[in-house]
Parts: sequence; structure tokens; C-alpha cells
Amino acid sequence: MKYPLYEQVALAVDVPEFNLKKGDVATLVEAVPHPAGGDDGCVLEVFNALGASIAVVTVPESHLEPLRADEVLNVRHMAKAV
Repeated sequence: MKYPLYEQVALAVDVPEFNLKKGDVATLVEAVPHPAGGDDGCVLEVFNALGASIAVVTVPESHLEPLRADEVLNVRHMAKAV
């Protein structure tokens, strides 16, 4: 699924190297075509609950899912201070 730039998306998988969990919300800031025709990459910016940027990560597009109207956002504590 192609997502518009600057749209909020949810992670469909954990990204442990950045302490991100499935369901965390991020903003798509860039789409990166795969050079060999594989799964395109997506550059995401992740914000904390106060709106400060805490991470910029690149994941395959298949690691994302759209936000849905029947979902509600939740707050969780990060394992370490950012």
C-alpha cells in the first residue's frame, strides 16, 4: 500500500533497535524506492507525546499499517529517556 507523505501510520512490527513497538504512530517523511524492485523503504519520524522528535527510522513499507477510525491512541513509557 502506498502512503501519502506526511501521513501518520502505525508500525506493524517492533523495531527494537530504536525501542519502538508494534502500534507506535509515526509520520511518513520520505518514500525510498527499492533499487531491485523489492519492498520500498519508508523514512519515518517518530514523536513523543509532547510532539518532540525522538527518532528518524527507515523501514520497509510492509512494516506499516494505516491508522483506522476504530482505533484509539495510547501512551506508553519508553524503556530509556530520550
